[in-house]
Amino acid sequence: MAGVDLEGADLTGCDLSGADLESAHLGSADLTGARLVATVLRDADLSGADLTRALLRQADLRGADLYGANLSGADLRGARLDGALLDGADLHGALLDGAGLDGTDLRTALRLDERQLMTAHPTPRTLLPTPQAGDPALRG
Repeated sequence: MAGVDLEGADLTGCDLSGADLESAHLGSADLTGARLVATVLRDADLSGADLTRALLRQADLRGADLYGANLSGADLRGARLDGALLDGADLHGALLDGAGLDGTDLRTALRLDERQLMTAHPTPRTLLPTPQAGDPALRG
């Protein structure tokens, strides 16, 4: 299914665990509560997608476009987000334990906090947000 076009699709609660969705077009798709465990989403377009409470453990999201995606409450434990585009992505309550963030720009990700980053795997190439005065959450 690599390169498949599912833009705007309603995939609420679906189970795509282990699927190869490399370079897939999933922009604006509704993946609320979807199971995407160990799914290959490398270089996929997930811009504007709703991934609220999605299970993305061990997913390969290297180079994925998550511009403006809603990842609130998503389980990204052990996921590879190296080089992923997260501009304007909402990461409120997302679990990032063990997530790979090499070369990932988090400066404009929304609602990301220090607790989340403490359990993730940023590298010197990870661009981290700067805390704003009086605000415990990190912002870009």
